[in-house]
This record gives sequence, C-alpha cells and structure tokens, in this order.
Amino acid sequence: MFAVLAAAPAQAAGYRYWSFWDRDGAKWAYATQGPSTARPDDGAVQGFRFSVSEDSQDSAKPRGPADFGTICAKTPAEDGKKRVALVIDFGTAQDAPDGETPPKPRTACARVADDATSADALAAVAKPLRYDSNALLCAIADYPKSGCGEQVSGNGQSEKKPTTGESAQGKKDASDGGPSVGLIAGVAAIAVLGASAVWQARRRRG
Repeated sequence: MFAVLAAAPAQAAGYRYWSFWDRDGAKWAYATQGPSTARPDDGAVQGFRFSVSEDSQDSAKPRGPADFGTICAKTPAEDGKKRVALVIDFGTAQDAPDGETPPKPRTACARVADDATSADALAAVAKPLRYDSNALLCAIADYPKSGCGEQVSGNGQSEKKPTTGESAQGKKDASDGGPSVGLIAGVAAIAVLGASAVWQARRRRG
C-alpha cells in the first residue's frame, strides 16, 4: 500500500497552464501577483509560459531574449504611456494538448496607459485571449484552442480540470482583460496528503 501511495505523485505529472513571470535582473521570478492586479513600471519585462508542471518551483520559465532595450527598440516612448516588454513562450510539443502544435516563442512591446495592468499589456499585443468562468487565463493568441488548466497524467493525457482558478495570483472578471494564472499546484498536494491521511486513519481503525 505504501508503494502505491508513494507512486501517486509521480503518475500525476501536474497541470497544463499558462504561468506568469517577472524579470528580475538576469533571471525570471515566478510572479507573486496575477496579471490583473500587477501594474508593471515602464521598462518592465514580463513573461508567460505554457507548460505542464506540478507547482511554481517546477514550472518551466519563458525562453528566448528578455531584454527590454531589444524588445522595445522600435516602440518609442509617449507621454502618459508606459512600455512593457513581453516574452510569450507557447511551450513545447511535449506539453501541447493532443492535436495542437505550439507556435514559436515571441516577444512584443506593449505601449499602454500608465495605470495599465499586465493583463492590459498582454491584451494589447496577443489577442485573442481566452478565459474560463473562474477568470483563469486559458489561451494567449488563441493557443491552445481548447482546454484550461487541466490535470495531466504521467503519460501526458488530460484527466480533469482543477477545482480552483487562481487563488494565489488574483482574480478579475474576464470581460475586462481578466487575470491569469493561479498557483494550482496546492490542490494536487492537498489531495495527495488528504488521501494518505484517510487511508492511515482507516488502517488504525481496522
């Protein structure tokens, strides 16, 4: 029985979703806010990465150039506006839903109002975006065409959608640009621990 319990986390590869990142110097840092609440400064670099991961520690980082000067070189500054450099990484074929091919990673410079959120910046350069009923970011530039934060088994097959949206990164109504990506890994961890606790309790009673 202990072998079965120990094997369960390895079989559940995690969730397929868009993660949200801030550029901290020469490194990517997992964002502590959702795009709907984060208000980047002029000159910020932010990233989105589509992948299958168990949690924020395991999540794949955006790939490719992440230099503001390069990404926004052809987008001049304007009074009352700010520029946000975005790195959008659609992930690998291994992480793609069945029947879909990820586009190549790309960069974009969003010139938006001074008080704009990261979600506003993303909407300015990467439509169409798709959100679910919990305002979880499901698709950027129409990728993927279906699915949203679904749990994926160890063999890459979709199992079920998590029951949480984006509790750790904020929530916003999808009609005004929506938020994003939640830290959904906690759901999986709690489920595994809960199952183990129930089994042990039954064993003691038995």
